[in-house]
Amino acid sequence: MLYLTRKFGEAVIINDDIEVTVIDIRGRSVKPGHTFRQGESILCRELYEKIQKENQEAACASADFLTADAKDGK
Repeated sequence: MLYLTRKFGEAVIINDDIEVTVIDIRGRSVKPGHTFRQGESILCRELYEKIQKENQEAACASADFLTADAKDGK
C-alpha cells in the first residue's frame, strides 16, 4: 500500500488518467475529488466486495445447477 501526504488543493495522478485532489479537510476527515475518463467505474471497497461475493455465489449456484442437470441426465 502506498501512503501519500497531501495538503488541501494538492493532487496525485494515477496512470496518467486518474487525478485525486484533496477538496476538503475537516478534523481527521479528508474529502477527495476524483477526475477520470468517462465510462470508468469507481466503487467504495465495501460495495465492490459485496458485488464480488454475490457474483461468486451466483457462479457457484450456476455450476451446482449444471452439475445437478448432468447427473439427472438432462
